[in-house]
Amino acid sequence: MLLVSGALAAKPAPILPSQIPAHERARLQDIADRAAVSAQAAGEPFFARPEIFEFLLDHPEFATHVTRALKLARYRIWRGPDGGLWLDDGWGMVGQFSVVYASGGTRVVHAHGRYHSGLLPSIGGQAVVVIQYGLTPSADHKSLISAEVTGFVSIDSKIVALAGMVAGSVATAKAEKEAKRFVKLFARVSRAIEEDPARVLERVRQRPDVPPADLEQFRRLLDLR
Repeated sequence: MLLVSGALAAKPAPILPSQIPAHERARLQDIADRAAVSAQAAGEPFFARPEIFEFLLDHPEFATHVTRALKLARYRIWRGPDGGLWLDDGWGMVGQFSVVYASGGTRVVHAHGRYHSGLLPSIGGQAVVVIQYGLTPSADHKSLISAEVTGFVSIDSKIVALAGMVAGSVATAKAEKEAKRFVKLFARVSRAIEEDPARVLERVRQRPDVPPADLEQFRRLLDLR
């Protein structure tokens, strides 16, 4: 009971923008309130052109083509037949997600899926992820970007959810590590683009199934021919 109460007390409060429609906001709030695992992490600030950073943030399918082309992550995102976004994290987690709110400095994502470990029955659940970032203008059309990720995961199985709460400190540490890794990924991609944009564009161009419209917009943002 002490472990459970400690895990619950450490849960960060969700920051859901008031502009989200009331029914959607209530649904996301319920997921956050029932979360068995939560995490909050901020990465080291990094310099990047804000328009490129936000383009990748708002085009997740294309962004994973960039990260895989640069061999920086195993994430894969694609669109299903209905146009919805799917995610495979490369480590057993597969599911659908949607960006339910996008405005200056904030993105809110809702996801649902299953984790397959190969040893145990698959575990289903839902997640709410809030990405917040600040932009401080700098030289050469760049900004110093400070990003933070807060995530809440509710698990379908009450038994598994209780186990997640009991092992709260371990589960939270793991979740925070993944959140930090996600924030750090943005910095590594931005650094690679700044160092050699032509190389990055060419490597992405060689990948199969890259969305042509996104590739062209990315090329224009990089100001390349």
